[in-house]
Amino acid sequence: MPISHSEQGKKKDNEKAEILGMQKPRRRFSVMAVTKLRSALSMGRIRTPNFSSKSKVIGTLFGNRRGGHVHFSIQEDFKQSPSLLIELATPTSVLVKEMASGLVRISLECEKNIERKGLKLQEEPIWRTYCNGKKCGYAINRECGKEEWKILNVIGSISMGAGVVPGSTLQGEMMYMRAMFERVVGSKDSEAYYMMNPDGNGVPELSIYLLRV
Repeated sequence: MPISHSEQGKKKDNEKAEILGMQKPRRRFSVMAVTKLRSALSMGRIRTPNFSSKSKVIGTLFGNRRGGHVHFSIQEDFKQSPSLLIELATPTSVLVKEMASGLVRISLECEKNIERKGLKLQEEPIWRTYCNGKKCGYAINRECGKEEWKILNVIGSISMGAGVVPGSTLQGEMMYMRAMFERVVGSKDSEAYYMMNPDGNGVPELSIYLLRV
């Protein structure tokens, strides 16, 4: 039996309503992302492996909240230039989602090269990047320039926290997460950074590994 134009119209309206009903309302990304980062900080724990050398350092992750790449900075002191500044290929939004879902392991790997025999591990220029076992492009070792220093100076002496730095000239608003990390050096070709929590128990929520293989 043929369907009338009015029935066809009702059917299309019903289908449209079903589709609209399935769509979840969008929330403000910055608010949700900062909440997720703070949640990760509150859950972070430090596990103490039996390696040869350990020290506490300041770790800062920052990146444009609208899709810029994540930067990872290590400082011995708030006022000192970073001993390590790496730009990951991972977008800020992706890392936020990963940290909200559970433990995050970022592995940075580079190849041994006879021509760079005297180069320190932190001075390697480029790294293959894996996040929870999945390959996610290459990371690049960066110099701390004027714009990066501006972000770190705005964050200032905060030892633990997450938020948004407004009005930055570095690609707009920047999200950041800062925490104390334990740096564990296994050898000249391996070291790791474990995000710490004041109580010092459990498994770290975020771990970053540097490996020369």
